[in-house]
Amino acid sequence: MPDKAPITAQTGFSSLKWNDPSVRSAFFQSIAIVLLFWLFWQIFNNTLTNMEKRGISTGFAFLNREAGFGILMSLIDYDETYSYGRTFFVGLINTLLVSSVSIVFATIIGFVIGIARLSNNWLVSRMAAVYIETIRNLPLLLQIIFWAIILRSLPGPSNSLKMGESFFLNNRGLFAPRPIYEDGFGFVLIALLIAFGIVAYLWRWAKKRHDQTGQRFPIFWLSIGLLVLLPSLLFIAMGGPISWEVTELARFGMRGGLNIIPEFIALGWALATYTGAFIAEIVRSGIQAVNKGQTEAAHALGLRNGPTLRLVIVPQAMRVIIPPLTSQYLNLTKNSSLATAIGYPDLVAVFAGTTLNQTGQALEIIGITMATYLTISLVISAFMNWYNHKMALVER
Repeated sequence: MPDKAPITAQTGFSSLKWNDPSVRSAFFQSIAIVLLFWLFWQIFNNTLTNMEKRGISTGFAFLNREAGFGILMSLIDYDETYSYGRTFFVGLINTLLVSSVSIVFATIIGFVIGIARLSNNWLVSRMAAVYIETIRNLPLLLQIIFWAIILRSLPGPSNSLKMGESFFLNNRGLFAPRPIYEDGFGFVLIALLIAFGIVAYLWRWAKKRHDQTGQRFPIFWLSIGLLVLLPSLLFIAMGGPISWEVTELARFGMRGGLNIIPEFIALGWALATYTGAFIAEIVRSGIQAVNKGQTEAAHALGLRNGPTLRLVIVPQAMRVIIPPLTSQYLNLTKNSSLATAIGYPDLVAVFAGTTLNQTGQALEIIGITMATYLTISLVISAFMNWYNHKMALVER
C-alpha cells in the first residue's frame, strides 16, 4: 500500500474549521452581540433625535441647578437652596436606610417564625403558619398603606403615648432622646473598633482550635465582654463624652430630640413583616432539607435541642437557605420604591418624582435611578455570594 501523506499541523486562520461547533458558536455569538449593540444604539439615537425635535433639553447640567423644594427627612444637610444633585443623595441615603433596617428585622422575623413553624408545640406552630399565610398573601402596597393609616390615626402631640419620660409616640412619629457627641467620643469609637478586631481574631482562633481539637471555647460571652467592657472603660475614663437632647412638648408640637417619621416606621415595618414571611418558609424548607440522621446523631452525643439546632442543623441548612434568601433581600430593596405611595422621601419619590417633574429630564433621571438600583442589587448579590462561599460545607 502506498504511504499516506504526512499530516501537517495547520496554523493561522486555515485551522479554523467551519464544522467545529466552538468556532460556529463564537461566530454567531459575536454577530448577536454586534446586532444587539446596534439595536440599542439605534433606539438611543432615535430617542435623542425625537427629543431634540420637540425642544426637550438633554444632558446632566440640571444636577447643578437649585432644587427649590424641601424634603421631609434628610440624614445629610439639605434645604431648598441645594442642587438637584443633592436631592439624589438624600433620596439614595433614605432608600439605603429603610432597606438595611428592614433587611435586619426581616431576617430576625423570618428565622424566628421559620423555626417556630417546626415547633412541636401545636399552638406555636399554628400561629406561625397563620402569620405566614396571612402576610404573604396580602399585597405589599396595601400593607404599607394600612400601617401608614394606623400611625397617622394616633393622637396628636398634646396627647402623645408616653413610654417613660423620654419617648413619645404620636401622629408625627416616634420621638426619642438625641445623642450629642462631645470631645473625646471619637476615642470611644476607636476602642469599639479595636474590640471588634480582637473579637474577629478570637473567633477565627476559636474555630481553628475547635477544628483541630474538637474542644469548644466560650467565645460568645468573651466577645460580649470585650465589646462592652473596653469601650465602657474608655467612656468612663473620658468623663462620659456624650449628652442627650430630650424631646419636649412645645406650643406647636414636639421640640428637640430625635424624630422617626411615621412614613419610615410604616414602610420599614411593612417591608420587614412581608419579607419575613417569605424568609420563614425559606428557613423552614432549609431546616427540613437536613437529614434527620444529623439530629439523631447530635442527640446521641448528648446535645440538647438548642445546641443541636444552632451547631448542627442551621449551619448545614444555610447552604440551602442563602440562595433564595438573596432573592428576598433584592426584592425588599426594590420594593422600598413603593414608599412613594405614603410620601416617604426615598430615591423614587424625591429624585424620580419631584426632581423629574420640575426639570423634565425624564431620560436622564430614570436612567440614573435604574443604574442606582442595579448597582445596589449587584452589591447585595456579590456580598451574599461571598457569604454563601464562606458557609459552603468543606469535605475532609
